[in-house]
Amino acid sequence: MKVAFFTLGCKVNQYESQFLMQQFKKNGFEVVASEEIADVYIINSCTVTSTGDKKTRQIIHRLKTLNQNALIVLTGCFPQAFPEEAKKISEADIITGTKNRKEIYNLVIDKLGNNLKNEERVHIYDNEKDKTFEAMSVEKFDGKTRAFMKIQDGCNRFCSYCIIPKARGRVRSKSLNDIKHEAEQLALNGHKEIVFTGINLSSYGQDLENVRLVDAVEVIAKIDGIKRVRFSSLEPELLTIDDVKRLKLIDEFCPHFHLCLQSGCNATLKRMNRHYSTEEYFEIVNMIRDNFDNVAVTTDLMVGFPGETDEEFKETINFIKKVDFAQMHVFAYSKRPGTRAALMHGQVENKIKKRRSFEVIKIANEMQENFLNSQIDSTLEVLFETEYIHNYYQGHSKNYLNVIVKSDENICGKIKNVKIVDVDAQKKHCIGVLDE
Repeated sequence: MKVAFFTLGCKVNQYESQFLMQQFKKNGFEVVASEEIADVYIINSCTVTSTGDKKTRQIIHRLKTLNQNALIVLTGCFPQAFPEEAKKISEADIITGTKNRKEIYNLVIDKLGNNLKNEERVHIYDNEKDKTFEAMSVEKFDGKTRAFMKIQDGCNRFCSYCIIPKARGRVRSKSLNDIKHEAEQLALNGHKEIVFTGINLSSYGQDLENVRLVDAVEVIAKIDGIKRVRFSSLEPELLTIDDVKRLKLIDEFCPHFHLCLQSGCNATLKRMNRHYSTEEYFEIVNMIRDNFDNVAVTTDLMVGFPGETDEEFKETINFIKKVDFAQMHVFAYSKRPGTRAALMHGQVENKIKKRRSFEVIKIANEMQENFLNSQIDSTLEVLFETEYIHNYYQGHSKNYLNVIVKSDENICGKIKNVKIVDVDAQKKHCIGVLDE
């Protein structure tokens, strides 16, 4: 039988979908591309925005139209956070949340064998008080040189715009021993780089005894075959000087810090219920730059949060220029029902949000171009991932530069020294030559 996956949202969802694919493959299913006709479709949903919920509904409706006989599974954050809304999607044959992912395969088999009654569609479990990290392990990411590893779940921060604590529950962490075993298997299957990911990665270890995120890096950096360890996004205030100094001593650690900012104005940060000030954030950035050469500091920025005045927006503009990010992901605030921010006064008009987004993106592009240009004449280690076009290969440096080189040899999966000689016309890639 054939199964296809639709994965929306973050790297955690991508990891969990990969785990489910692995389960189905081991039990004789053929995993096919999402656009193909399949017997089973699994939609791993995201609910960060209402747009994500709408996209989930559209995908399910399209799939049921494409193949009326297909079994459709809706899982992930949307049904966990909004179970009553999910139940209204009649085309979904099985509905699960963000807990007991291992159960999905058995639910599918039971449904295919008519062992589940028609009304037994919903299998969502309360994760609000769950203190146990759900054990799951991925052995291989097909066609990928880098492997994601989910080592943390849940969040205790309760930002006023965010529904994720409701969808993911409280902080839970994977044990160091489980991390080590999973990394060993990934290394055996040829993965040279592991990217740690989680719902709030910086909080890794808070539920364990005397364990921090840097401990996990130190554990897998010692494994044969692992050449790189990278972080996904981090909450800045949970990063200490001791963490940074220990990371500096690990050759395998990639000096790329994606520190979520969201706003460069203290008044806005307070309404967001973020747990730092701009002064503290800037101090953390300087601490990182003082300890790492050629480090990339990137971020997320939200514009148009409720109550954001023109003056507050100007403060944000001045602050991002002061930090001088290597790259920024800019997005406009989107009202998320079920959050405190959705009920706040001072909702910003869409036309103002669009104008502010455009202004920040222009600055972000300039900063990115400056950072790329600063790399010219430097020599960097690049892990090559794909053939960009014929005889041109694309990969990433340790500080997450997107690098393209020409090579007559297929260098996918290999780490090569590259001298950076130029930046492409779109100002998104560095152009290099192999330095051998």
